[in-house]
Amino acid sequence: MSKRKSSSVSENASKRAKPVQEEEEEDENVADGDEDDPLLSVVSDAGIVESITLKNFMCHSLLGPFTFGSNVNFVVGNNGSGKSAVLTALIVALGGNAQATNRGSSLKGFVKEGESSADVSITLRNIGRDAYKPEVYGPAIIVDLRITRDGLRTYKLRNKSGMSNASPKHYNILGEKESLLICILPKVNNPVSVLTQEMSKYFLHSKGEGDKYKFFMKATQLEQMREDFVYIKTTKHVTEDKVGQNTECLKDLKRKYLEKEDRYKSLASLDEMHTKLEELQKQMAWALVRSLSLIFPSQFGISNPFYPFPYVPVTAGLNKVDEAEKKYKQIQEQLEGITQQVQELQPKCAELKAEAQKRNSLLKSTSNIIKFLPPPVFRREHGVVQRSIEANRRNLQTMESSRSNRLRRFGDHMPALLTAIDDAHRRGQFKHKPRGPLGYLISLKDPELALAIEVCLKGQLLAFTCDNHEDERVLQGLMTKMFPGGRRPTIITSQFLPQVHDTRKKAVNHPEYPSVLQALEIEDPVVANCLIDQRGIESILLIKNRTEARRVMQGRNPPRNCTQAFSKEGDQIFNNRSYTAEQTRANYLSGDVEEEIRHLQREMENQDAQANRFQQHMRRLDEDLKQNEGLLRRAHIEQKTTKVTILPITQIDGLFHPVVQTSVSKATEICPERLEVRRTARSLDSEINRLKVKISTQKQQQGNREEVVRQYHEALESYKNLAQQMKNLNSFIKSLDSVMNQRLQVYAELRRFLSARCKYYFDSMLAQRGYTGSMTFDHKNETLSITVQPGQGNKADLSDMRSLSGGERSFSTVCFVLSLWAITEAPFRCLDEFDVYMDMVNRRISMDMMLKVAAGQRYRQFIFLTPQSMSTLPESKIIRILRLKDPDRSQNNAQRNQDEDQ
Repeated sequence: MSKRKSSSVSENASKRAKPVQEEEEEDENVADGDEDDPLLSVVSDAGIVESITLKNFMCHSLLGPFTFGSNVNFVVGNNGSGKSAVLTALIVALGGNAQATNRGSSLKGFVKEGESSADVSITLRNIGRDAYKPEVYGPAIIVDLRITRDGLRTYKLRNKSGMSNASPKHYNILGEKESLLICILPKVNNPVSVLTQEMSKYFLHSKGEGDKYKFFMKATQLEQMREDFVYIKTTKHVTEDKVGQNTECLKDLKRKYLEKEDRYKSLASLDEMHTKLEELQKQMAWALVRSLSLIFPSQFGISNPFYPFPYVPVTAGLNKVDEAEKKYKQIQEQLEGITQQVQELQPKCAELKAEAQKRNSLLKSTSNIIKFLPPPVFRREHGVVQRSIEANRRNLQTMESSRSNRLRRFGDHMPALLTAIDDAHRRGQFKHKPRGPLGYLISLKDPELALAIEVCLKGQLLAFTCDNHEDERVLQGLMTKMFPGGRRPTIITSQFLPQVHDTRKKAVNHPEYPSVLQALEIEDPVVANCLIDQRGIESILLIKNRTEARRVMQGRNPPRNCTQAFSKEGDQIFNNRSYTAEQTRANYLSGDVEEEIRHLQREMENQDAQANRFQQHMRRLDEDLKQNEGLLRRAHIEQKTTKVTILPITQIDGLFHPVVQTSVSKATEICPERLEVRRTARSLDSEINRLKVKISTQKQQQGNREEVVRQYHEALESYKNLAQQMKNLNSFIKSLDSVMNQRLQVYAELRRFLSARCKYYFDSMLAQRGYTGSMTFDHKNETLSITVQPGQGNKADLSDMRSLSGGERSFSTVCFVLSLWAITEAPFRCLDEFDVYMDMVNRRISMDMMLKVAAGQRYRQFIFLTPQSMSTLPESKIIRILRLKDPDRSQNNAQRNQDEDQ
């Protein structure tokens, strides 16, 4: 809101404001002032109340219209004149609930007895940079409220011409709301914006310090912020519960999706079987043609030496029918002879085919031996074995030398390197002495876990760590000298810390199995931190039994914060996969050097024996190779002989020309392109039948194809949608945590700041009366203690507000309210009968204080309700007095009856 420079109260305090004359109206009230009043020339922020009119509201038939000034307004009148009705209507019309008015428990109680509805019309200023839709409403917004006897509240927002967006619109406060009402609603429910008598008594005069604290929290809207935080926190917990529930649901959806995917994929194999069936049927058609063509080869222009008679068409001429019939009989006889010959030769043919296939297989196997076992392969295998023997020989030398110095296990050059590091450190070349090798600086609590930990840490056992890059460069230079041309250890650069990282939040904590961090003795926190940072050893479990390790890691509920596990054999197990270690023994972390030496000696003996066996095996392969080369040559010769023998026999078969022609016609319909088929019709028929049975069985298992496809896509979509929802919810929870942490810090800081400002203004207000006091906030226990000492006195004599007189307590209340006014924002402020218990002195001082505050805040509107005449007020342009007429007796009776009903 824009802040404009305020004008001060008139210096001539002796001048008195002329009371506004009562004007006789047709009904029960008088409104002071007119639109030409200079008070209206004061420009204030949007949202202040310009006028209010009541009809059939509470016990009044008509009140108003009341025209309010831009700054200070006093609504004065005796009890029953309508002051409280004006305040109540203001609260209800701007969105407050019935309980906030302390005048009734429901809205229908505000309808005048005997009437069907009550109407309230409030005009709000709508100018300045904060104006709401000025192009629609213009300089003022009129809020019309109607309350029915049934308690229904409806609104109409309009401009002074009665139109809103070209036509009036009605809004139900329980349903759709205009943004304007949403903005104003928190204001009228704020006790600092509208402070009723009952609210003042409950909070300010309450015996409980918790009530005063609630009043402060509600007035500063910190209470609303806290309630929002609680709601958001509850929502977060609900969301987390939903994520937990959906995790199991997601697993089920994934399982169903994978099941549907298997059935869907099987459709592809079914399609392949259908394609294969079609291909076999095509081959079958031309296989039948081939069988017939062998019987009547001239149909395809093939010369058959076993078929000596030329083909004579039946349609050659009627005069040659007899000759054709004779030749037909001859052919029939010859056919029977050939058929018998074929039947006799068929077993021999099958035997020769089998022998040919056997020779072909021998030929292929011999060729494979020649192809895959040449001498260079032997040389590579032999080289691998020799290199392994040499590596074990070097390891054996290292182990033997480490009998006197364990450091040599990490390399022959390692003792010399550490000596060089010590010398360089003494010369001041290092800011912090490097640590390493890391494997030398750790020890095992359980020797059985040596291989598991060694496989886990791998090359980091030989690594060094430096505090900074300058130390790293110095260490690199030393390593270059100590390892000329060889592989140098890894250097890890990270700031050295004196304490081991706090890993309680992210470490695995299993009741039965230790983590790698728990299984190690590490004296140096630098070494521990390096392994935590580089390998995450706090989140890796060690489970000796590999079967138990898979059960723990790959069950329904894997250990929290656990990324992987290792068995004592070095197997690496994740929650969805596992790997077998290639290494069989620990080289660096084993405690028994002599046992390692004996193991290496046994391994070298086995490798030597293996090398000898390999050489013998290769010699036998050479002999087999030479033998197979002879077999290969004989196979080539026999295969050629077999082909020559088989070829003429396979061409013997016979049928008549019309049958062949019909078979060709049918085959062309099935497959237009002629196929060269080598398989027999019987073989093809057998395979076709088997394939049909397989297709039928799979169809029965799968069900309807369209249904399978639909179920698969639905399962996939459901799984993807829930997975995306889970991803979004987790992202939302993470973002919510971050935002909430930031806003809670801002909330705590804002609460501290507002508490300090409130205490400062309270002390300042009391000092104007010569009072002393204190205001103590206890945010942990949610209490606010206020003590006041009238007059000058020792601070030890301070007492709480309950011990004060009515006037002193009312004055202290005013001071408290004014201090809250100073730290809160609202376009208007209403205070009901603030001076009811004050004496003349306290009333005058309180009035001066409020006028001074109002003069300093010309952009705000103040509405004070009081039964006093206010005739002693100083004359000022910023002050307007609205004087209500006294009620008549009938009105008092109606009011009394209504109060009794409520």
